[in-house]
Amino acid sequence: MSGLDASSAGGVLTRRRFFESLAAVGGMSLVLSGMEALGFGMASATELPPELTGGAKGTKIIVLGAGLAGMTAAYELSKAGYQVQVLEARAFAGGRCQTARKGFKHTDLIGHEQTCEFDDGHYINHGPWRIPYHHRSTLHYTKKFGVPLESFVNDNDASYVYFEKGAGPLAGKPVRKGEIAADIRGYTAELVAKAASQGQLDAPLSGIDRERFVAYLVNEGRLSKDLAYKGTEGRGFAVHPGAGVDPGPGKELPPYAFKDVLDSNAWRVLSSVTGFEQQRTMLQPIGGMDQIAKAFEKQVAPMIRYGAVVEKIKQSPTGVTVSYKGADGKPAEVTADYCVCTIPLSVLKQIDLDASAPFKAAMEGVSYAPVNKIGLQMKTRFWEDKHHIYGGHIYNDIPGINTITLPSYGWQGQKGVLLGYYAFGGEAARISAKTPADRAAFAVAAGQKIFPEYAENFDNAFSFSWHLAEYNLGGWAEWGENGRKESYPLLCQPDGRLYLAGEHLSYLGGWQAGAIESAWQQIAKIHARVQQA
Repeated sequence: MSGLDASSAGGVLTRRRFFESLAAVGGMSLVLSGMEALGFGMASATELPPELTGGAKGTKIIVLGAGLAGMTAAYELSKAGYQVQVLEARAFAGGRCQTARKGFKHTDLIGHEQTCEFDDGHYINHGPWRIPYHHRSTLHYTKKFGVPLESFVNDNDASYVYFEKGAGPLAGKPVRKGEIAADIRGYTAELVAKAASQGQLDAPLSGIDRERFVAYLVNEGRLSKDLAYKGTEGRGFAVHPGAGVDPGPGKELPPYAFKDVLDSNAWRVLSSVTGFEQQRTMLQPIGGMDQIAKAFEKQVAPMIRYGAVVEKIKQSPTGVTVSYKGADGKPAEVTADYCVCTIPLSVLKQIDLDASAPFKAAMEGVSYAPVNKIGLQMKTRFWEDKHHIYGGHIYNDIPGINTITLPSYGWQGQKGVLLGYYAFGGEAARISAKTPADRAAFAVAAGQKIFPEYAENFDNAFSFSWHLAEYNLGGWAEWGENGRKESYPLLCQPDGRLYLAGEHLSYLGGWQAGAIESAWQQIAKIHARVQQA
């Protein structure tokens, strides 16, 4: 294998080359690397909301948008005595924190109408769908509002890896992730262990250090006494162990050939440690992610005016006036001392906004990601019954699919809703142009390549394209290097009496924690200003 060739300097495999080679072999998950590129790489930095002490002094606040950022601002400000009015364009609260279940309706910008037909008790989180343990701000509110949580299986060795663009006998064949992980690490450990035991790794790997390092590699790669990788029971059995003498001890699956594993490209989904924002076990609210939105809504519902579509935001030295069209179609306006605007920048740019020229120019410094999701209700949970996979992702390289995810709810039930695709960028835009029926057909045809039971079990579907959602126009903000440097800091500061908040003004882009913590920062700034007035 060329990645472990000796360096040309004296034919010695140096430490640097050794670690570079391991990185080349182990790779990083294509999916997780993509998420990292979109800026999803930081933990929640704040655990608790700011303490807004000292009184509100009769101050009025307009909050635009009843997503998590808006409701966080409304909840905390009202607790501190502020008079808060929330304007929400939709007929319900939550923003992107949505769950589609029976009766949920959606019409996208190209006129496709859908009503979710899932059976009672089944759902798809077409917005946010998982919570890392370190998003302490989100977990602060789930605990405070009594939203029960359950585990979300974000990684599963029993799940399949399916790569069509690889080579060799594993290309276009679903293989267990755990089998690939065992084989690539085993063979890598074998190569390095043999080099180390022969003294081919340079100082300070010598003497007792070298012996311990070889012992580690034997353990890591499940190597035999002669430092050979011959497979391991951890990767699975062709015949499972059982009672009596038949099946008795069972029969282990033989490892794939090293070259076949490398040629397959399936190793690309592996990493020895997960991305910090993509832990192997995460959390989700029982019954759907919108349980968080509903819990917030219970606290702030009297403050929310639904069906209020903002048309103009005007400032004066003493206040802010927002003009909007009400649910009855009639124009109206509301005036307050300050405004917290959580409307996505993709939408805000289309609103008549009274703000400084640099502030409005900075809003052009960010783009929004095309993002697709589709929930497929299946008549049976064949992935559990036939393939013995309980949750996790099916990694694949099928264009427009990206990830198929098996549900982490309703274990061993009759039916279930799986995520049929989760695509970003150009592929998402291409698939979203299809009718809902054609999107479902596309997703089912792709899944059929991996699971032979897919098509016969398909029941119905619900799809959502965030770039075609009128009040979002994208899944999340995508900041480039220049945008983060030039535009982002400006938008984090108020423009007159206007304060922006949302996931787009955080380094937790696309996560609920980003929305919540952005709101915390901005209301703290408003409160400090009020106290100084």
